[in-house]
Order: sequence, then structure tokens, then C-alpha cells
Amino acid sequence: MHQLLLLRHAKSSWDSANLPDRERPLNTRGRRAAILMRQAMHDLGLEPDIVLVSTARRTRETLELLEPWNATPLVEHMDSLYLAPPRLLLEALRGVADTARSVMLVGHNPGLHELALSLIEPGAQRDVHQAPLRDLARGFPSGALAEFSIPGPWSRLDAGGGRLVRFIAPRSLAGTG
Repeated sequence: MHQLLLLRHAKSSWDSANLPDRERPLNTRGRRAAILMRQAMHDLGLEPDIVLVSTARRTRETLELLEPWNATPLVEHMDSLYLAPPRLLLEALRGVADTARSVMLVGHNPGLHELALSLIEPGAQRDVHQAPLRDLARGFPSGALAEFSIPGPWSRLDAGGGRLVRFIAPRSLAGTG
């Protein structure tokens, strides 16, 4: 059994209109939310073996704020994850070695949200009373984390291939707003 953590970058700044999108940093609220997410992940024992992260500044800064880890994960910065559609995100995940128990992908919407929705096992999609599924269906806000249990090898990951374990949005953590 594998664990997949999908993390959307925390809230970014729009203060500098002439800054290229790829170079936008986190704003104060985003930094605060990422630090709270680090604590939530620590409390839940969510620690990836491998991290695939978009090369955008806001994704890299989000990842930096999740440190330190108990065991340092292998981090792969990937240009192909920047604003990637679900198909490319899935390709990146399929390229992970099956020896990796837990993988975290740090990326962007709308691709990340679409990927998360597509991974949900078909029977679970109808259970709108399940809180994680209901919350994920509403959207994938900045700084949110979706945890999936993946039964098969990474190379065969496909639509319907995961069980949504939990969905945590920054607004559900104390001190954000």
C-alpha cells in the first residue's frame, strides 16, 4: 500500500504586478498556513519519502516551510509540474519507483484538484456524506492537502485508483484566516 499526498501551494502574493507568475512568492497568510500545515502533517505522521515539486517560487517556498522532516525526503524539482494538467501530474507520479512508500506532489490548481477528483475510487464518489470527499468536491484551496491510499504500483496509477483518506484545508487549522 502506498500513500499519496497532494499539496497545493500556500497563498501567494499578487503585490508586484510586473513579477512573472512563476516568481510570485508566498504572502504572510500563506506562510502562516504552511507552518500550520507542517504541524498538522507532523501530528498525523505524514512524512513523504519522495517529494515532486513544481519549480514555481510559491511551491518551493511552501515546501521549505514544511521542513524540517524527521527523515529527509528525496526532493525532485520539476518544470513539468508548473500549472500542469492532471494528465502530466499522473505521468510524473507513474514515474516514481515502487519502493517509495509515500510520495508528496506540490503543485497548482486547477490540475491538482482535477487529479484529486479523478483518483477517487468510483464507489466512493457517490458518498457525498463522507466529509473529506465533500470538502474536496467543493474545491482545493491554497495550502490544502489531500491524502490518498494507493493499493497498486505507482506505474499503474490511474483514474479511480485511490482511496481518499483525508482532506485538510488551512481554514480548518487553528490560527489561519
